[in-house]
Amino acid sequence: MVQTPVKKLTFEEFLEQYPDGSGIYELSNGEIISVEATRAHKNVARFLMLAFNDEIRRLGLDYIADKDVIIRTFTDTGQEQGRNPDVSVVSESQWNSNVLAYGALIEPIQLAVEVTSTNWDDDYIDKLDEYHRLGILEYWIVDYLAIASRAYLGNPKLPTIFVYQLVYGQYQIQKFTGNDRILSTTFPELVLTVKEVVAASQIKKL
Repeated sequence: MVQTPVKKLTFEEFLEQYPDGSGIYELSNGEIISVEATRAHKNVARFLMLAFNDEIRRLGLDYIADKDVIIRTFTDTGQEQGRNPDVSVVSESQWNSNVLAYGALIEPIQLAVEVTSTNWDDDYIDKLDEYHRLGILEYWIVDYLAIASRAYLGNPKLPTIFVYQLVYGQYQIQKFTGNDRILSTTFPELVLTVKEVVAASQIKKL
């Protein structure tokens, strides 16, 4: 019996077939994948989005922070991917340059946040590579569950936020835990600790 290989979707086809109104999806390796998250995960993402928006309003910054921004990325083999960061920070002027367009972007955004879950290696490996290749200026990995391996988190494993900042085309990484204030070039006056972000999950044992 000969099996017909399943056709891999392009980014444009992904947008056309996106199951609107029934969850959150990404295009990964040519397939539409559900990326629905737990309530704790959403609590953390919402907390960060609101913190960013507070800074944007307070300082009158040219940014928009949102949770429903799809961006086109590429793998090292040139495969189109459709990513939906848990929080995206986009230039307001860039966003409003074509307000009648749908939410998908093909340009690099200012900041992407991924809150880790059971498929944590996607955030630490695949998305890190894709976001770097696209040229996203700042990328946060928020490992509030300390779910990644000790190779990343050390021993003992602690809830950690990694901030990658693009400097001369390469990501420079900073690692924050506990009461560390998270340092961001996008929001240099932001006063926020890892402990506060973790507490936003509302998981009492953390």
